[in-house]
Amino acid sequence: MGEKYHVLIVEDDAEIRDGIEIYLKNQGYEVFKAGDGVEGLEIVRKETIHLAIIDVMMPRMDGIRMVMELRKNYNFPVIMLSAKSEEVDKIMGLNMGADDYVTKPFQPLELLARVNSQLRRYTRFSKVSQTEAQKGKIYRMGGLELNEDTVEVHVDGELVKLTPMEFKILLLLIKAPGRVFSADEIYERVWEERAINTDTVMVHVRHIREKIEINPKEPKYLKVVWGVGYKIEKIS
Repeated sequence: MGEKYHVLIVEDDAEIRDGIEIYLKNQGYEVFKAGDGVEGLEIVRKETIHLAIIDVMMPRMDGIRMVMELRKNYNFPVIMLSAKSEEVDKIMGLNMGADDYVTKPFQPLELLARVNSQLRRYTRFSKVSQTEAQKGKIYRMGGLELNEDTVEVHVDGELVKLTPMEFKILLLLIKAPGRVFSADEIYERVWEERAINTDTVMVHVRHIREKIEINPKEPKYLKVVWGVGYKIEKIS
């Protein structure tokens, strides 16, 4: 695998936690484990973590609160675990900054595939190649500026902090201003797999709008074309 990636499992059910650990270790990952959000954050502060698998329902600090705290300082991918009865929690978790979710009960191989996929995207996103760095790609639309090299977004001169997935969605849209992308196309282009969960796109787009728009309810840049998809408005 090359570099040994560190995966944090935050799950109060020891049987599930230990089961996930076995599969991850068999794939060569180094695993850290916590029983709740408080323990999980302590590990993140002490260790270099590349991805976290976080359960929604836990004592002391639940998964949603933990993700909120994580996103203040860390951008590594987060996969949330939730029971089928916790649909609202899933959407809330995505709103708070989770990148994906898996519903319990799940097949370990499905979770493993999502871990591998998220880490591939995250590492590609984090390492800007030398050739890309020489191209000087900066996209501007009105007061919105996206720098592909430095992976930074500014609105009216102010730096806006986006997660890796939010940046990739905005980059896709701003490269083709005025063009409408369906949720399926955004998912397939950004997540690089067949569209299976376009709710994730909707939540990420809402998050981007909250960060780049003065009034997200009356967006200037990121527009919804009802029944079709999303676009970056052309602004001279």
